[in-house]
Formats: sequence, structure tokens, C-alpha cells
Amino acid sequence: MKSLVQIAAEVSGYDPGALPVAQARQFIARLVPRVTAVEMLPLRSALGRVLARDLVSAFDVPAHDNAAMDGYALRGSDLAADAPTRLSLAGTGLAGQPYLGEVQAGQCLRITTGAVMPAGLDTVVPQEFVRIDGDAVIVPPGVVRSGDNRRFAGEDLAAGEAALQAGRVLRPADLGLLASLGSAEVPVLRRLRVAFFSTGDELRSIGEPLDAGCVYDSNRYTLWGMLQRLGVEVIDLGVVRDDPDALEAAFREAAACADAVITSGGVSVGEADHTKEIMARLGEVLFWRIAMRPGRPMAIGRIGARPGAEGRTGTNADAGPGSGRGGHAAILFGLPGNPVAVMVTFYAFVRDALLAMSGASVEPLPMLRAASATAIRKKPGRTEFQRGIVSRAADGNWQVSVAAAQGSGILRSMSTANGLVVLGDAQGNVAAGEPVDVLPFDGLI
Repeated sequence: MKSLVQIAAEVSGYDPGALPVAQARQFIARLVPRVTAVEMLPLRSALGRVLARDLVSAFDVPAHDNAAMDGYALRGSDLAADAPTRLSLAGTGLAGQPYLGEVQAGQCLRITTGAVMPAGLDTVVPQEFVRIDGDAVIVPPGVVRSGDNRRFAGEDLAAGEAALQAGRVLRPADLGLLASLGSAEVPVLRRLRVAFFSTGDELRSIGEPLDAGCVYDSNRYTLWGMLQRLGVEVIDLGVVRDDPDALEAAFREAAACADAVITSGGVSVGEADHTKEIMARLGEVLFWRIAMRPGRPMAIGRIGARPGAEGRTGTNADAGPGSGRGGHAAILFGLPGNPVAVMVTFYAFVRDALLAMSGASVEPLPMLRAASATAIRKKPGRTEFQRGIVSRAADGNWQVSVAAAQGSGILRSMSTANGLVVLGDAQGNVAAGEPVDVLPFDGLI
């Protein structure tokens, strides 16, 4: 297990006092381990889980050439180019009830969607295009070409081909695909366990009296919602007061039961030092000032183990948190306390890290390009995530307006917005009408 100093040495331009967003992501990608323990689940219980290994098709899907629609199967070579084609009807083939006879040249077969195409037949003419004349089927010229409306064996999946690859987060269509292969159970990685808590004497949980100078803790609820979207096992440890003993107990409990620990509050300059001291005492933690807005302060590291101890890789990772095996270290994400900063830093850094720890193949979040409805002031040298409202302009193209209130404590602006305007590190002022990148919330929060 590499130390944080060793990982930092691998990141070009590493400066904990003014760390660019891209370098912070590189560091985190090198830091986080992967879950490796596998469990078998019934197919209907596997939605949203991470596939543990490639699933290979044992047979062709479909198993036979078949009709793509209801109509008449025929030989393409029988079709006349410039005149109607007259064919005699040999019989009928139904889905699940293949026609067992032979279809000769000059004949056709009444066929339904999904029915096996008999040998020699390669084309299906839709039933609405033909005319029946006694025992004959008349195909007008030009309504179908040779090879039309025929599905090939193995067209969906060939025998020996990987249907789904390890690391995929299973979606509804994937369950249907696996069902088509006859898979009743699916090998998935165990759920990542994530513990989280908020720190601060001023915080109260819902249902408690709200004393003077106190506020209800909102961060745990937004974190809970964001974590639910990732399909991890969520462990809510509540609000922890600014007391060294209480904080140490909370960190020890979190590290013992979870793969990752997320805190909000206690990492900014000027805040009580208890949180920082205990983080550092219980593990190996770095305190960053990231070149971004909002969300500049952040703590990152491991708690529960020191470099040189047995790492959370291989079979030790399979044992799971709290297993009693030596060397267990939980990855720590210490987020700022302001509600908007919590959400922005989660999506900027924590989301992808947790997906990677879950064993998922992590793809960059898709960005939308939209014209800025107004000018935006921006200084180069930091990445800004501004709350925006995306809509259709009069010309039908996407446009985005930034919310008037961009303060990191104004959570309502995150609720009102439907995306984040992402202004890159080197980017300066934005003129009205200039295109900008937008991270849509739809499907994310």
C-alpha cells in the first residue's frame, strides 16, 4: 500500500495548497482500492449491482435465422425485377412451431415474427404488401429486396461472445439480455459500504429542538440521497459534536464498518481543529485547498491503518470492513460544511471514486453544451461550478442561465437549478451567447 506522499509524487503539478481539480482526481484515482468479493444473486435482485466477471453466451442469440415481421418468406432469387412475382403457398411457420417441410423454388411460406426461416429462404415480404389470388401469393415489384426482414442466427450475440463485461452496473435492459441467455443468477461484487456523519455543535437532527444559533443538518440528507443513487450500502452515523472523544469514537466506528467514510464540516481554515487532529491521528490524511469554487477545502486519505500495513487489496479486501483481519483502512473524504459545497465536491470527486471502489467501470459524466443567456464573470486559475437553469431558446437550441445566488450555503439554489455550469481552470469571462459546459442533474441527483 503506497503512502499518500508516494501517490502525490506520481501526480504532476501536485500542490496541496492550490490543487487543480484534474490533479485532485488523478490523486484520488490512484488512492482508492477496489472491492473484489463476489456474491451470486437472483436475476431480479441484480439491478444496479456491479457485474463481477464477463458473462459469455453459451449459444447464438437468436439461435436460428428468423422472420423480422409477419408476412411471407421466400427466396430473393424468385423475385422478378419489373413485374409481379407469383408464388404458391407451401404452408405456415409460426414462432415456436417451425415449418418442417421443404419449400421449393417458386413457393413461399406464411410466417410470423420470430418464426424460424426454413433452409433456402432468405427474404420476408410484409403481409400488407402482397395480394392473394386463390392459392397464389402475388408480390408486386419493388416492395421488397432480397434479404429484407430476416434476422440472422447470432445477430444479437454469437456463441462465445461476451454479453456483458465485468464492471458494468446492471440496467433494466441488461436483465432482459441475461434472461435471454437463461441466466437465473448473476455474479456481482458485494456492495461498497459507505459511512457518513456531520460535525458541528450548531447542528441538530430533524425532530430535535432548534436552539438559538443552531441549524438543522441538511448535509446528511443530501449525502444520503446521492449515495442511494450509487447503489452502495449506506451507514448514517448522525451528527457528531465538536468534542475530541465523540469525534474519535465516530471515526473509529466508521472505519471499522465501512470501506469509505464521508464527513462534512471541520476541514476549513479557522474551524475547530479537533476533526483534523483526530483524522491525522487515526490514519494518514492530507488537507487540500483545491482550486475550485465552491468547495475549496477538502481532506483525503485513509483512516484505520498506516502505510506498510496489509492493504485493502486482494483477499483482504474480500474480508470486508470489521472482519477482524489486519490492515483494514477506510478511504476518507472530508468535505466542507457548506451544503452546496458538499454536493459539488461529492460530484466532482467522491462519486467517481466510490464507483471505482465498487468495481464499476467509470465513464466521464456526459456534458451538455449550451449558450450562456448572460455574461458570466470568471477568473482563470480555478474551476467553477455554477448553478444553472437549462432551457430551450426561441431557436430551439439549449441555453443556460446562472442562478442569481451562488453562495455555497444557499441550498435552495441547488434545488431550483437543473444543472451545473462547469467553467474550466483556464477559462476566463464568458460572453452572453458563448457556449459553456453544463452537467445536467437529470439522472444524477
